[in-house]
Amino acid sequence: MKLRLGIPKGSLQDATVQLFARAGFTLNVNSRSYFPTVDDPELECMLIRAQEMARYVADGVLDAGLTGQDWIREHEVGHPEEPPLVSICDLIYAKQSFGKVRWVLAVPEDSPFQRAEDLAGKTIATELVRVTKAYFDARKVDVDVEFSWGATEVKPPVLADAIVEATETGSTLRANRLRIIDTLMESNTQLIANEKTLADSWKKTKLDNIALLLKAAIEAHGRVGLMLNVRRDDLTAVLALLPALQRPTISPLSDQEWVAVNTIIEEKTVRDLIPRLKLAGGQGIVEYPLNKIVL
Repeated sequence: MKLRLGIPKGSLQDATVQLFARAGFTLNVNSRSYFPTVDDPELECMLIRAQEMARYVADGVLDAGLTGQDWIREHEVGHPEEPPLVSICDLIYAKQSFGKVRWVLAVPEDSPFQRAEDLAGKTIATELVRVTKAYFDARKVDVDVEFSWGATEVKPPVLADAIVEATETGSTLRANRLRIIDTLMESNTQLIANEKTLADSWKKTKLDNIALLLKAAIEAHGRVGLMLNVRRDDLTAVLALLPALQRPTISPLSDQEWVAVNTIIEEKTVRDLIPRLKLAGGQGIVEYPLNKIVL
């Protein structure tokens, strides 16, 4: 038996392949094929645009897939008659950073528009058409929402009066002299499945295990392990310097006057922390990388 899993093609593809690698799955993507190979005989992967993933999972073409909350919402707004897709887990990573993206309403910097209501009768360009229409409908603002095939940021003010676009940092919007006036939604990647998949005990277990490993890989991102030896007399001073994921592990050594300390810390703190640990009495300090942290 195999689980048919959709991998998002496009901007999230590389980040997803890297995440799976940290989780222990080697995905090999061939630019001429939509079927990546994976070193797990129980998985069958297919590259699908994130925008289409929810539809194929809902239709049962795929058992499960990774896509953003934005495209899940876009599908569900357009198909309210269908059973909702089931989110197995949140996977907060994006193409530039390990964070969420925002879908924002943006207008030219020098435009008079300050609120969504100011755009009555205007044209809005976006890829997220259904969600955008629902946003304006909820405010009873009549606008013309046009589908944008890309390069949405360059359309105002000539081709559109405003845009609804995804942003991680806002830098692209600022570079195109656009100003954010509202946020429609935040989005991060979800591992989703349909109800039929979850009714199959083997597939559900397989999905739960994949979710566990992917979440563990995300938890480990930006963290490292740190081991050191310390005299018992200096232990209190050393522990006071250590922020820990849970609590440092303290183990006795063959010399009863010494103990070993093992902990997990943010990688960005290591540079300043190691010299302070040395001054506090730490010896044999070892930093090591982490692939997964299972909470």
